[in-house]
Amino acid sequence: MIVAEIVHHRHQFSMAIHHQFYTVQHSLPLLLLLVIQLSSLQFHSHGYDLQNKYFINCGSSSNAKDTESGKTYVGDSSQVSYSKGSKTESNQSSVPSPIYQSARIFPSQSFYEFPIDTAGTYIIRLHFLAFTSPSNLSSATFNVSVPNFMLLQNFTPKNYTKSPLVKEYYVKISLGKFRFTFDPLRFSFAFVNAIEVFLLPRFLIANSVTGFDPQPAIGQNSLSTYSGVLTRALETKHRLNVGGNNITSSADLLWRTWFLDDTYLIDGQNAKSSQYSGSIPLTAGPDDDGPNANSYTAPENDVYGTARWINVTSENITWSLPVDKNVNHLIRLHFCDIWSIQADLTIFGMYIYDQFALLIGDDRNVSNKLPAPYYYDLMVQSDNSGFFRITVKPNSSAKVLRAFLNGLEIMQMVDSSDLSYLEDHSNGNTSVLPVVLGSVLGGLVLVALVVIVLVWRLKTNKQKPVEGSDWLPIPATAGGSSHSRTSRLTDGTIQGSPLRNINLGLKVPLQDLQLATKNFDEKQIIGKGGFGNVYKGVLKNGMKVAVKRSEPGSGQGLPEFQTEIMVLSKIRHRHLVSLIGYCDERYEMILVYEYMDKGTLRDHLYNTKLPSLTWKQRLEICIGAARGLQYLHKGASGGIIHRDVKSTNILLDENLVAKVADFGLSRTGPLDQHSYVSTGVKGTFGYLDPEYFRSQQLTEKSDVYSFGVVLLEVLCARPAIEPSLPREQVNLAEWGILCKNKGILEDIIDPTIKGQLDQNSFRKFSETIEKCLQEDGSDRPTMGDVLWDLEYALQLQRGAIHREPHEDSSSSASASLQLPNVRRLPSLSTLSEVDDMSIAMGDRSDTADDSVFSQLKIDEAR
Repeated sequence: MIVAEIVHHRHQFSMAIHHQFYTVQHSLPLLLLLVIQLSSLQFHSHGYDLQNKYFINCGSSSNAKDTESGKTYVGDSSQVSYSKGSKTESNQSSVPSPIYQSARIFPSQSFYEFPIDTAGTYIIRLHFLAFTSPSNLSSATFNVSVPNFMLLQNFTPKNYTKSPLVKEYYVKISLGKFRFTFDPLRFSFAFVNAIEVFLLPRFLIANSVTGFDPQPAIGQNSLSTYSGVLTRALETKHRLNVGGNNITSSADLLWRTWFLDDTYLIDGQNAKSSQYSGSIPLTAGPDDDGPNANSYTAPENDVYGTARWINVTSENITWSLPVDKNVNHLIRLHFCDIWSIQADLTIFGMYIYDQFALLIGDDRNVSNKLPAPYYYDLMVQSDNSGFFRITVKPNSSAKVLRAFLNGLEIMQMVDSSDLSYLEDHSNGNTSVLPVVLGSVLGGLVLVALVVIVLVWRLKTNKQKPVEGSDWLPIPATAGGSSHSRTSRLTDGTIQGSPLRNINLGLKVPLQDLQLATKNFDEKQIIGKGGFGNVYKGVLKNGMKVAVKRSEPGSGQGLPEFQTEIMVLSKIRHRHLVSLIGYCDERYEMILVYEYMDKGTLRDHLYNTKLPSLTWKQRLEICIGAARGLQYLHKGASGGIIHRDVKSTNILLDENLVAKVADFGLSRTGPLDQHSYVSTGVKGTFGYLDPEYFRSQQLTEKSDVYSFGVVLLEVLCARPAIEPSLPREQVNLAEWGILCKNKGILEDIIDPTIKGQLDQNSFRKFSETIEKCLQEDGSDRPTMGDVLWDLEYALQLQRGAIHREPHEDSSSSASASLQLPNVRRLPSLSTLSEVDDMSIAMGDRSDTADDSVFSQLKIDEAR
């Protein structure tokens, strides 16, 4: 594309020369002029230079030399233009650098303007220090924008009275005049101490990079191509010299500052620091576009010559860095193997938000001559935790166990803004008028909407059936009481509702559910289980739902009902069901879930007319379910143990995204020094952990065993218990392990997928099953380990990792990392527990009886 652009520009100029040449009768002066214009269009083909650079000492006519970088900042009156009406102030007290001894102050909307004669990506920096002055700089509040981008909004420097703040951005700039607009808020002013604007090497920031989605939809790859990076601005959020010291701007060819990573490390005692004694050779020039580093990518000896590393497969190094929520960021990771004498020995995993992102060390585009500095760029959207979690972890399959990181940069993407209101206003106060008018009009519209909604609500309430409606037969034991089902104990004593601490905003009126299910018509039943019937329904807002209703008037399932609401109202994850609502009116116990179009995982495996799932689809479903269980185990205070993992409790949406459901038997993990929870045995035969059954000591590894059975179901497409088979084949887990030990596991694979299996993928998957089904819980992997193995099996199936059969026979590295955005559940420690031997002889539902929840609001559900 870049070559095409160059050819296009040259073609345009050649056409211009041709036209002008014949128009002016071979006019030599004009021809010379055009030649000069052509030469001014720089293609950077002969090396990078800093012809276009501005370092401006604002508010002063004198030059100032920066103490740290050594650069000379020129007085603003000599190189650039700025708005009239501004004023200057100076500071005579001690400052970190002479560039902070003056400031230009703008009492109204004003600008700085820079002539640009070379188009490209520029780095721009704004320096602020609110030194003591008559204007009281710390009280300023203002916006700063450049064409198409708002860089600072409602900015105040009140926290920067002693040390300066430097805001750094990467912006693509066209030929012409480039303007910084300073727009004070009403009754305030704007100021700046220094400005930098200079051209970057052409390939320092690429327009297309790899995009990474930590939780891709089923059928979608987590890696993709992200184009259009340079159509936005990038703001530097973090620049870390990992394992090394602070790097001042004088040691960086682009005058960047690199900071220590210590404060961002999680469990930093696991990370070792190293420093290379020799010099780091560079194999790339200024015009090379990566992944090999050049002299402008980072200071080679200071960044690539230091690192943090680890060489234990059960450990990892994780950094947690604060960022804005739910915003795209460009993450640049710097690597240099300063230990190995040969390439391809050290291969390890890099994770973001505890999800596998890249395999580092096997890139053939990286120089084989060690040490070889290189980098990777990823575009990733931050989640709503306010932090990025970045992890490196050794790969047990590598010849040398080591994971490392040398440097890390995080740049936030700034979307383009409509700044047209700035064009016709020279006074900052007048620009406030449209905002004020908009706010007033918006407020009037909001008031009108509220009045309309209230009138409508009053009208519809009058039309609703009264409490004695004939919609629903009320059990004789109810006596017409309007008490909720959960407010009466089995001994008949009226008590306060056990759900009083639950988010009652999720409560759905019974009449709404009657309407949704056609008064619980039998034709709407889509499943039956021990809890009761499951109905398909449509709410008034058009949302399809699955409504799970207990048998009216029965005393069954109250603890499970309470537990499921308490769990699902407190946690949320892409691969766990999300609660829409519940109803406990008139002795009812009803749970409302989002309708799942594809039903349960078991529906797609055997005894079904549905199309067979491909092996790749099955792997992706297993990965989704493992992510959900991993979050349960590590994402809550003390962790949550599901206790009823099976194929009918793994649900699939229209895109075959897996979600773990049915939390009625869930328990919080151990809260004391024990590694288990003593409790009565509950679960489903065929999936039940034998160690838990014998000892009644529940651990996270009990879920791992059950999940191992699910993995076998997925592979073999048969039930966990099949009494009609010969005795040794009745229990799938026992039969599967026996076949694995005999080396005949391939003989019992689902015939519909036999021809699809990559042998390495199948081998990794079968090893994972074997580890999950170990008799001793301590020998089983964590769910994080299982997730890592499954993701690796999927990569092998996709052909992303090329290995010879049996080259990767060792067990995979653990990935049991804590997940971000954890919502703690202190109330879950009080979950009621009936310690009886409650074990289902089989699955409690034959169809999609458990569908996922959603936090979506429903009409009149609040």
